[in-house]
Amino acid sequence: MSDKLQVVCPHCHTIIRVPADRLADQPKCAKCHQRLFTGHPVELTTAVFDRHIKHSDIPVVVDFWAPWCGPCLMMAPAYEKAAGVLEPYYRLAKLNTEAEPALAARFHIRSIPAMAVFRGGQEVARQAGAVSAEQIVKWVRANTGPPAQRTAQA
Repeated sequence: MSDKLQVVCPHCHTIIRVPADRLADQPKCAKCHQRLFTGHPVELTTAVFDRHIKHSDIPVVVDFWAPWCGPCLMMAPAYEKAAGVLEPYYRLAKLNTEAEPALAARFHIRSIPAMAVFRGGQEVARQAGAVSAEQIVKWVRANTGPPAQRTAQA
């Protein structure tokens, strides 16, 4: 019997327990029955931010961005691509700093785009500036340690 990991549903934000060795099997939420991993970043708000950060056993990478930020908009497709590569062993999320200024202030976001990696509810790494999908993947893997369960393709 494998260890179970807590994963927060990107749709209804319910905390779901998934066997670590079944992460790649397209698990579904027990409450809303949607896929827990979609290959796309999750949009976070103040209402659900802490739930995702504090209750996820997989690392959560947050892209702090704003709709008026040119470099943020240029990096968005790369971040989307990175989500498709890194899930289900990492959760990628986006936080609009213009819509959620209190969270941006809480984490002392001074320039955007900025990415932060959270593991076990704590920020473990941060990077500012627009980067490519390949650079995002490399940076995330270098700053999180081994994922909960890794396949040969990951």
